[in-house]
Amino acid sequence: MAVVNDVLKRLVIGRALRSDRASEQELPKYLALPIFASDPLSSVAYATQEILVFLTLGGLAYLYLTPYLAAAVVVLLTVVVLSYRQLVHAYPSGGGDYEVANRNISPSAGLVVASALLVDYVLTVAVSISAGVDNIISAVPSLADHRVLMAVMFVAFLTAMNLRGVKESGKAFAIPTYGFVLGVMSMIVYGLAQAVFGDAPQAESSGYTVVPEHGQSGLTGLALAFFVLRAFSSGCTALTGVEAIANGVPAFRKPKSKNAATTLALMGGIAMTMFTGITALALLTDVRYSEHPSEQFREFGEGDVQRSVIAQVSAAVFGDHSAGFFYLTAMTAGILILAANTAFNGFPLLGSILAQDRALPRQLHTRGDRLVYSNGIVLLATFAALLIFAFDASVTRLIQLYIIGVFTSFTFGQYGMVRHWNRLLRDPAVPAELASGYRRSRAINAVGASLTGLVLVIVTITKFTSGAYLVLLAMPLLWLLMRGIRRHYDRVARELEPEETNPSLPSRNHAIVLVSKVHAPTLRALAYAKATRPHDLTALTVEVDPEESRALQDQWDARGLSVPLTVIASPYREITRPVLDYVRSVRMKSPRDVVTVFVPEYVVGHWWEQLLHNQSALRLKGRLLFQPGVMVTSVPYQLRSSDRRKDDDEGNAPGDVRRAART
Repeated sequence: MAVVNDVLKRLVIGRALRSDRASEQELPKYLALPIFASDPLSSVAYATQEILVFLTLGGLAYLYLTPYLAAAVVVLLTVVVLSYRQLVHAYPSGGGDYEVANRNISPSAGLVVASALLVDYVLTVAVSISAGVDNIISAVPSLADHRVLMAVMFVAFLTAMNLRGVKESGKAFAIPTYGFVLGVMSMIVYGLAQAVFGDAPQAESSGYTVVPEHGQSGLTGLALAFFVLRAFSSGCTALTGVEAIANGVPAFRKPKSKNAATTLALMGGIAMTMFTGITALALLTDVRYSEHPSEQFREFGEGDVQRSVIAQVSAAVFGDHSAGFFYLTAMTAGILILAANTAFNGFPLLGSILAQDRALPRQLHTRGDRLVYSNGIVLLATFAALLIFAFDASVTRLIQLYIIGVFTSFTFGQYGMVRHWNRLLRDPAVPAELASGYRRSRAINAVGASLTGLVLVIVTITKFTSGAYLVLLAMPLLWLLMRGIRRHYDRVARELEPEETNPSLPSRNHAIVLVSKVHAPTLRALAYAKATRPHDLTALTVEVDPEESRALQDQWDARGLSVPLTVIASPYREITRPVLDYVRSVRMKSPRDVVTVFVPEYVVGHWWEQLLHNQSALRLKGRLLFQPGVMVTSVPYQLRSSDRRKDDDEGNAPGDVRRAART
């Protein structure tokens, strides 16, 4: 079984890498872009769609607001990209917004950012993969009934790819990312050219009659403002994933900060161009899109499948069922699914940093066979799959939970950067030329903090009743959990601090060997206990059946063993409690002494054998570990079945180790 498991593991994740090969996993810019920027690049595929969803609720009368809302999103994206360029230069360690808030605001603020980012990464996987599945269904409507299963399978695929290593997954994900950018740019140029030369394409939904949702038509005053802000907040999904590059700076090749900043600028420029172009084409082709198309569109038949906005635009520009349509649909689905890879890189890195800071379990700081944080990858995949299952892989439902975490981290991070520059500027030793640059950076981050803080308020208000309250519940719970973990680790560290004076040696060591039968494991334990040269040695057995105890005593005497056998009566047939009482009595007589309990154990080769043996020993050891001044020593005795496990371990070892083992 062990050999089979190892073969399957190697097939999925590949051969293990040595620790000194970590530098080989660092990324050039052309691979870092698809790995860390696939989320913001892919979000343009549904950001325009989310604006149209909410404007369509009020009917056709409000669609004229689309370009203004898109322009506001572009301005916000520009400010955020410029702000994060300051951050990657100032904090290249990969902590991103968490490190900035932790150092410049407070540790509690850092945990607020961490909780927001962790929730956001899980939602990134769920939303991106669900959106990718939507685009696949746009091309093949017959797959609509298998939406959830397809999404979960894609989560499993991405998990396996990321377990193989950052660089290897980057090579696999580069093709869909660059293919998507090429397809969208070609569609924008070709579609705008058609419009310029008088043959503007028309979307399949352009002739739909839109029925406004009840209470959404004829809005004025505050109601209209709230309606517009709600549409704007949905369009802000175009900003998701911008922070991932700041969290992934350590994965870049040197000079890390410079390469990360360049990649960030490239990502921002490409994303803004594609978002603007798709929005323009959606307006030119008169796309109609609704969360409930059968209720809002009179021409929409029961059983019809509504295509995504980008699928409708590409069908209008390239022609329905044309090679261009299928190419862009495939690339869109591919990058949307692979956009989750941004989270698969960000979540484990952040989890590792939090584990180092004692806010999450230390296992998240451990690298796997391929030098990636395997535990973080598996944890992210598990939560994302559960979320997809709970929300039926619905993009519209999931996206309501999405961007609160994003803008929480944006706001805290940018405010922390302002305090960072203030601290540097207070230093009188800072040269004038550096101070000028610091002031410019502070101004950029101050504008970023103000805008993202405003958007955070808007997003929280407009999306609260649509499901965002779940995120606002999850984030405080995660914050409390991390605070609790940190307090636990801090308390343990204080308890483990060595005393100023060396610990005093125990006066004596009382050895106790537990005996169930007179067999080879017992005799081995007895011999080992003698070899430790204790002050006194006792062989101890618990009498559950008087006849068995008499037979055991006779066998003991017949072998002429020099150690006396002490028999404890147990009228209620318990084993653990009488042993504990005996050990406590020895400790009470001599509190400065230690008691060492030797427990004979079978070593077996099959999991089912473990269920048949050692159960009493495990329970007893578990209780003895809580007794102060008591040491527990397991004395293993290997049964023949354990030879198989030993051979498996030698077979999996490198050749020189196997040869040494045989020698």
